[in-house]
Amino acid sequence: MDSVVVTGAGSGIGAATCRRLAAQGIALVIHTGSNRQGAEALAEDCRAVPSRVLVGDLADPRTVDTLLDAARALGGLRGVVASAGFADRRTLDELDDDAVERSLGVMVVPLAHLLRKSMGLLRASVEAGGLGRFVAVSSFVAHRFVPGTSSFAASAAAKAGVEALVKSAAAELALCGVTVNAVAPGYVRKDRPHAGALSEAQWTQAVARVPMGRLATPDDIAAPIAFLLSPDAAYITGQVIHIDGGMTL
Repeated sequence: MDSVVVTGAGSGIGAATCRRLAAQGIALVIHTGSNRQGAEALAEDCRAVPSRVLVGDLADPRTVDTLLDAARALGGLRGVVASAGFADRRTLDELDDDAVERSLGVMVVPLAHLLRKSMGLLRASVEAGGLGRFVAVSSFVAHRFVPGTSSFAASAAAKAGVEALVKSAAAELALCGVTVNAVAPGYVRKDRPHAGALSEAQWTQAVARVPMGRLATPDDIAAPIAFLLSPDAAYITGQVIHIDGGMTL
């Protein structure tokens, strides 16, 4: 049995993705930066398949090594879902250097570690007749800039970097049969109370900006991710798929 590594899986999109993959019989390496309780509860939910729970800072390359070692122990690596991240809703004028560096350090640098260190394993999986899939979670904030609405300057820069890395890796790996894609969610309902960067009033305003008239659920995002990890997505690579209820029409 081969496995999928899912980062940022203690809650939200990462956790929903793990549940979908477990339902397909895919072993899991469940990563969280700090939410051990959530990750361990998720592993219990997914107990029908083998799993490993790992807690660590993805900015440390040793954490990435540990995740990939866990995937090898489960039988090999068929895919990676990079969903770890956070939102900083401050404007550029409100940010300081530390805030900008934190966004890039949490979302861009670890993604580069993950891509570089998983390439060989994903290539090997394809060469052995299996799958090689990588999916990163971006955001609408890298695409939608409207005066007078919530601003996410540092997050927008970081997610744009995520998408550029995805396209670079897709180009490098295309001939190997490894696919690399990104999904760009819109506003997603949190599965933990008071989580996220917006107040209740701001969430209400957010819904008004969505043509479909509702927030996404984590599973709305997990479903396309699971598709991109599947055999049916073999001819899709280097893409950013918007899952935002029409916000970026």
